[in-house]
Amino acid sequence: MASTIRPLARASLRRSLGSAVRAPRFQAPPRRGYSSSSTNSSSSSRATLYSFVGVTAFAVGGGYYLTNTDNGKEMLSSFMGSSKTKEPKEFKPKQEDYQAVYNEVAKLLEEHDEYDDGSYGPVLVRLAWHASGTYDKATGTGGSNGATMRFAPEGDHGANAGLKAARDFLEPVKEKFPWITYSDLWTLGGVCAIQEMLGPQIPWRPGRADRDMSFCTPDGRLPDASKGQDHLRAIFGRMGFDDREIVALSGAHALGRCHTDRSGYSGPWTFSPTVVTNDYYKLLLDEAWNWKKWNGPKQYEDKTTKSLMMLPTDMVLIKDKAFRPHVERYAKDSDVFFNEFSDVIVKLFELGVPFQTAERLTFKPTHT
Repeated sequence: MASTIRPLARASLRRSLGSAVRAPRFQAPPRRGYSSSSTNSSSSSRATLYSFVGVTAFAVGGGYYLTNTDNGKEMLSSFMGSSKTKEPKEFKPKQEDYQAVYNEVAKLLEEHDEYDDGSYGPVLVRLAWHASGTYDKATGTGGSNGATMRFAPEGDHGANAGLKAARDFLEPVKEKFPWITYSDLWTLGGVCAIQEMLGPQIPWRPGRADRDMSFCTPDGRLPDASKGQDHLRAIFGRMGFDDREIVALSGAHALGRCHTDRSGYSGPWTFSPTVVTNDYYKLLLDEAWNWKKWNGPKQYEDKTTKSLMMLPTDMVLIKDKAFRPHVERYAKDSDVFFNEFSDVIVKLFELGVPFQTAERLTFKPTHT
């Protein structure tokens, strides 16, 4: 019943309020002419006055009703709301929104098995790693906050050769979820790749912003595979990593392979380049490694099958007295490696990012 009365009341109020706005106007008397009946003129004036007073009183009463009673306020709000266009609310992504992005990346990894050894996973990890590994703690520049590898100055650095494949792979995800920044997408893609390749859970938090070309970092901030231990400590020390963390981060070499048309080197580090394991450390210690005889840059090959390779920076890890104990720890216990690898990847992906929240998100892998 109330729902029937309210529309009728609103219609009546609109007419009444409209009448109040259009109050009778008092016309000036004619310059000439005489009244045929003074009684009729007086009656008409009184009627007009009474009408005006009545309408005004009703309008005042109606105004009080609209602004001072619950039903009146509801009617006024409904009337005013019908004539206004509501502004769209700002989209604030939640855990489930980021999980949807994760799931989309995982789906594409499953669908596209044509890359390298059957997965884009390793190159997604490399993209996230190289986007983050440019951080300089002394100047506060570089890092994952910016996604400046989108631009030629940084995208063309030698260490980033071949990463266009990873950026192109994630482009459909960006189109489907335009609200996520490239900076967040690239690091979340790395998290997804590690977990989907049976690696440890990697906590992650959003908050990175995309920047323009002026924020591109200079060449030379990423490791040079031909160098020794001093170079490794200088590169990783600039980011704030110690010896243990350097060895843990090197465990990412369990994934993927080198290409002659990119780095100049050739071959995979392990026999399972699309699965996160501690085999990288086991092979470093257990296998015999010799210099590869070829026309390319200096690299090692395994004596047994001659199908695996190690870089000079890899061999440094077992030759240096401070690095080697960590290699041995990780080779002995995969759980220790997984725990410390997860921690150091989180640190790497967050370098230089001015987060607004301390809360990290965790994502459910699609393979469980």
